[in-house]
Amino acid sequence: MLSTIIRTIEVNGVPIGYTDTGDPNGRSDTPVIVFGHSLLFGSWMFRAQIAVLREHYRCIAIDWRGQGGTQPTQDGYDMDTLTADAVGLIRALGLAPVHWVGIGMGGFVGQRVAARHGELLRSLTLLSTSAGSQDRSKVGKYTRLTWAVRLFGVDAVRGKVARLLFGPAFLADPAAAATIDEWAERLDRVDRVGTRRAIRGAIGRAPADREISGITAPTLVAVGADDAVTPIADAWRLTELIPKARFEVIEKAGHCCVLEQPGVVTALVQSFLADVDG
Repeated sequence: MLSTIIRTIEVNGVPIGYTDTGDPNGRSDTPVIVFGHSLLFGSWMFRAQIAVLREHYRCIAIDWRGQGGTQPTQDGYDMDTLTADAVGLIRALGLAPVHWVGIGMGGFVGQRVAARHGELLRSLTLLSTSAGSQDRSKVGKYTRLTWAVRLFGVDAVRGKVARLLFGPAFLADPAAAATIDEWAERLDRVDRVGTRRAIRGAIGRAPADREISGITAPTLVAVGADDAVTPIADAWRLTELIPKARFEVIEKAGHCCVLEQPGVVTALVQSFLADVDG
């Protein structure tokens, strides 16, 4: 079995953590997938997809500032800076053009990479994400959760946050308890200041509506049928803005479809990338 190499690379003066499965074929032309995780997670959330896709692709998964294996910084949590981090990593490792697979925050970044640096991408997969700014009706609730996590840790609001991130079918499944426990434990080990800054960066994001209409990379958009963070209508709007984008709804999944329906998501991505690569 191929091992996953955990590394750190300095990008824009910041040590950025990422995982790298290496080249499965030993050829310089092996296609590369770069994964961008959702808020309150880390690159680990893609492990089910990477376990399958690594057989034919070199799989790189980045950790955003203050999350996963990347330490907190004083600033730089806005989507423009995270986009620059992603672009810097792709260029520094000589990966382009890559397939981008992003969920939530990873999708916010992926849209911007595709719109501003289209030459770096071979394709774009956007999961559980949207182009607009944060829904104002939810800003207050998310801000209060941010402070609760900062002051008391994730256990204080675990139930509320879990209901945002995971769909009702997953939450009701006894087999899912281990995954939810792992998520909470991993999040609790991350610096709370970094977590708060990451949340603020996400909810304070500027819209990308105007620039993504220029995306030329083949694009797949998918969203969980029960996503409480990204409603289906918000995800669908991406397909109206991005030329020739495909759209899929993943049944019995909330915001974290890659964990809730890992096989379904992996099959969608596999099929899409096979079409793109011919």
